[in-house]
Amino acid sequence: MILDKFRLDDKVALVTGASAGLGAAMAIALAEAGAHVAAHGNTHDPSETCELIRRAGRRALPLRGSLAEKETPQRLISQILEEFGRIDILINNAGTIRRASAVDTCEDDWDAVIAVNLSAVFRLSQLAGNYMLERKDGTRGGKIVNIASLLSFQGGLNVASYSASKGGVAQLTKALANEWAQHGINVNAIAPGYMQTDLTSALQSDQTRNRQILERIPAGRWGEPEDLAGAVVFLSSSASDYLHGHILVVDGGWMGR
Repeated sequence: MILDKFRLDDKVALVTGASAGLGAAMAIALAEAGAHVAAHGNTHDPSETCELIRRAGRRALPLRGSLAEKETPQRLISQILEEFGRIDILINNAGTIRRASAVDTCEDDWDAVIAVNLSAVFRLSQLAGNYMLERKDGTRGGKIVNIASLLSFQGGLNVASYSASKGGVAQLTKALANEWAQHGINVNAIAPGYMQTDLTSALQSDQTRNRQILERIPAGRWGEPEDLAGAVVFLSSSASDYLHGHILVVDGGWMGR
């Protein structure tokens, strides 16, 4: 049955940046589809997300750590393998943003954004991918879903470091897919549109900019974190087994206008 292909029963997933917003919604969606979930948070505790995962009848593992620190990815993967003995799904969601004109962007801010939004995505994918390539539990492959952005396609305003990082995520997605598709590892990305999250709070509170954004979105509203639930379950499931290197845009029609 076709709906069975969307089931994730007893798969193990890591979702970074899962304490709130898009990450929390995706972690809960994966649990509702049957996966056990390691929910990572940095500045915020992921315990509330973990409680909702458990209410869905799945196991939850709360993880903490700054992805700006180089040792964090290895520690997260090691903790998951120790707790669950496997990792089947990686959702690279954690991100940060610094708003400033290009000439006013300091080196520390640039480095911080690239470290979290791009370098950590590569390192986590490298570690999870290595496990998926060499797994010895009789299964094959795995699913890696990166969270890109509309600014993977557009330049944006006063967010040079963020746009550069998300452009990199889109290209990294394709590069890894080219290497790993033959091994049954699907690497794809979701590019959310304008979503109601902490990262867009400045835009939402700016009446002029908020109006301009809403006027361009054919759906006529900001996206909600739950709008990514279907996309992430699809890309994490066997329903997407022949999809590689794709950037799935979930934007209320923004890019089509």
